[in-house]
Amino acid sequence: MVAVDARDANAATAAAGRPGGARLPSLTGMRFAAALLVFLFHATYEHVFSDPGADAAFFRLFSKAGWVGVSFFFVLSGFLLTWSARPDDTPRRFWRRRLWKIYPSHVLTFAVAAVLLAWTGQALPGAVRNLLLVQTWVPDVDVILSVNPVSWSLACEAVFYLAFPLLLRLVLRIRPDRLWWWAGGLVAGVLCVPLLASAVLPAGPEMWWLAVSEEHYWFVFAFPPARALEFVLGMVMARILWTGRWRGPGLPLAGLMLVAGYAAALVVPFAYGMVAATVVPLACLVTAAAAADVRGNVSPFGGRVMVRLGEISFAFYLLHRLVQMYGHRVVGAERSWGLVEGTGMLLLWLAVTLALAWPLYVFFERPLTRRMGTGPTPAAPAPAPGAPLPPAPGTPGMPDHPLARGAGESGPPRDGGS
Repeated sequence: MVAVDARDANAATAAAGRPGGARLPSLTGMRFAAALLVFLFHATYEHVFSDPGADAAFFRLFSKAGWVGVSFFFVLSGFLLTWSARPDDTPRRFWRRRLWKIYPSHVLTFAVAAVLLAWTGQALPGAVRNLLLVQTWVPDVDVILSVNPVSWSLACEAVFYLAFPLLLRLVLRIRPDRLWWWAGGLVAGVLCVPLLASAVLPAGPEMWWLAVSEEHYWFVFAFPPARALEFVLGMVMARILWTGRWRGPGLPLAGLMLVAGYAAALVVPFAYGMVAATVVPLACLVTAAAAADVRGNVSPFGGRVMVRLGEISFAFYLLHRLVQMYGHRVVGAERSWGLVEGTGMLLLWLAVTLALAWPLYVFFERPLTRRMGTGPTPAAPAPAPGAPLPPAPGTPGMPDHPLARGAGESGPPRDGGS
């Protein structure tokens, strides 16, 4: 799950220098859409519909939605952090912002989850590793999904954040005319991950709840180095857009591509359906939405309501599984309902999650980020919001990122682009 703080958003505003594209509101709105996909995916495990046909149809429809939502967050994270990077930033300031944005909310929801587990008499396997966000380094699903199950993705993001200053230096060294080749290579890497898992990991029996072994599930879906390919792909796509080399589909076509990729994910072998089937459409969707904002085009995700929902999406993500699991226990863990009543229960869980996410964001996440995540003021003043930047050569009207000068251009960025 990606969460961008005010400093990063302001940096993007300063860098873009173009009305309508400054804050990339469509990407903020899309964050909630992706979190909602994860919500619906996890809801399939609650079996709220008593009719077997309805329950099977609901499961089938959203059985890959969680995979898509998390993959979107990883691509989006790399894209936004690269888009908003500033030459006057330092690794320490960057890490400080990331720490105060992510970790306090994680600790708070971890504590809530631990209390709920103790209340229901359940064990806490791997609790310390979960708290420290290192649970994804071992092929043990009970540990990976321990305490608050969704926090496994934060363990991957923590690795991405630690590596980002170095990754940014490397990505900025790519010559602009080779960016698409690098994007293709990263996609090829994602496609090869299931093959690599089969080649290097002995597969045990399939898990009772997924058609994949525990070892291959870990390597393809939760192993940070494997998931880093999507993060770096997002970084490269940001540079492609900044340097005026985006010639991909518009937002409507990118959305149709994602629908087609999702349909493919439902039928391809399970290990490929988790990430590989949808990585290209997701990279195109993120970039197309950002391009639409830069050009000032209207987007269904950039409206005020979607942006507000996107702002609380991190809190929503951390809370939603706890609401589903323990909300179901309150009314009867094995209870199910008819189509209308079951749909009403899903909507109730959605409403409760939103009602809890809003104060978590407004009174906890946002104040802490603003108060503690800024750090010392940089010696060099930041550019004023809306300051115009020269367009990329040969691309009238398209702003060029101040850090996008790679090898073969005008020289390296200041401070190494970190």
